[in-house]
Amino acid sequence: MDSMVDPSADVIWESVSVTVDAKGVHEKFPQSDDEWREVRRRAITLLEATNLLLIPGRHVARPGEKSENPNIELDPEQIEVLVNRDRETFNRLAHQLHDAVMVSLRAIEARDKEAIMESGDAIDRACESCHLKYWYPEDEQNRRLEQQPTPSKSKNPF
Repeated sequence: MDSMVDPSADVIWESVSVTVDAKGVHEKFPQSDDEWREVRRRAITLLEATNLLLIPGRHVARPGEKSENPNIELDPEQIEVLVNRDRETFNRLAHQLHDAVMVSLRAIEARDKEAIMESGDAIDRACESCHLKYWYPEDEQNRRLEQQPTPSKSKNPF
């Protein structure tokens, strides 16, 4: 599954960019019909991957497969336990990714480079929401702790 999601999202994210340097502003976006078709193909692949995520009983990875980044993320077996404990939330997050990719697909079909950049942000947020909950939940817990106000140690109001 990861071989479908990451590369397809990367193509969308990298298809449009704006770089500013000493020589000026440089825009990157698909120029030819073939380039636009490739970005569209990848959006459709990502869209279909969201449907695969919703298949009941589908495993996170092949048996025995290990995390590529064990210092950052949980192993697939651990991720699958978390997903199966809260399948309702996982499904909601998969639908959010689907909706974000639909916006991107419409932008690609309209050849609207600004809308592609904006929709790419929505895809990133959808991916990260799921990853924080299931792939590296300790980061989510730490983030919540950092956002909590620190209680005052002084009881004296003056």
